[in-house]
Amino acid sequence: MIDIIIDITLLAFLAITAVAIVRLTNLLAIVMLFGIFSFLSATLFVVMDAVDVAFTEAAVGAGISTVLMLATIALTKDHEEKKYSSHRPWLPLAVVIATGAALVYGTLDIPAFGDPESPAQKHVATYYIEKAMPETGVPNIVTAVLASYRGYDTLGEVVVILTAGIAVLLLIGDNCPKSIARNHMQEGLKGKEIAHNLILRIASKTLIPLIILFALYVQFHGDYGPGGGFQAGVIMSSAIILYALVYGLDGAERVIPSTILRLLASLGVIIYAGVGVVTLLLGGNYLDYSVLADTQIAGQHLGILLVELGVGMTVFSIMLIIFFAFAGRGRP
Repeated sequence: MIDIIIDITLLAFLAITAVAIVRLTNLLAIVMLFGIFSFLSATLFVVMDAVDVAFTEAAVGAGISTVLMLATIALTKDHEEKKYSSHRPWLPLAVVIATGAALVYGTLDIPAFGDPESPAQKHVATYYIEKAMPETGVPNIVTAVLASYRGYDTLGEVVVILTAGIAVLLLIGDNCPKSIARNHMQEGLKGKEIAHNLILRIASKTLIPLIILFALYVQFHGDYGPGGGFQAGVIMSSAIILYALVYGLDGAERVIPSTILRLLASLGVIIYAGVGVVTLLLGGNYLDYSVLADTQIAGQHLGILLVELGVGMTVFSIMLIIFFAFAGRGRP
């Protein structure tokens, strides 16, 4: 009964937040509500025992995405402009309602959540639960599935992330004049008394090493608990973004230059794909980590560690590349 009350409460808050996002015109408030929506979604995932998904949603949705949208607003305006007074939202609203109704209708045949008789529970899930630990030696089944059983899919996701970073550089670029990019964010922070706030500077110096340490823990503890390269990369990049917000873009770029970020982004994908090439050369299948060591368990551990490291490097670098591309642009 308590679980049902919690689920209904979270869904109600999600609906209220979504309606508020649609009705508001203040972009800053909308971005904050998007962060709240992501946080509520992460909480709902925790209730559904999808802790790894909740971790990713909290780090990406409520964390880094909010910062990127705020950086975008800093380059534009904080209110939506009404360009067409005669515009009527009925057609878009009708499309959304029809699409939503079709999606709801499509869920009617889906088995109930957690139904032990559903096909997924009787075939795929059962195999993973029974075989993941003996075959990989990884207590966290989610990590075993993503990095080992579904290694091809995860490699594709990493390539997509790299492609997104390249697309941002091609569309936005990072070639704005240094005289504009150097102090653009810092000038915006001065007006809010952030850049020279002694408390924030001391607090950031205390928090940044802890954030980096936690990111390393998430990176190398993903075999045993929630975490992995995706979450660790986002958390690590948030430490550098915090440094940039307090000490300016120049300071952050001195810590980790853009050329290094591009190298790390590509190197992460190369490491991941290279592990598969090594397994082929050793006589195994592509991304079959069992041939990397004397025993299957040791090989799986080594392979998962290496590919997760590649994921973390690429995610970390791309997040910072996108942030620097947005935050370093001058105002039009």
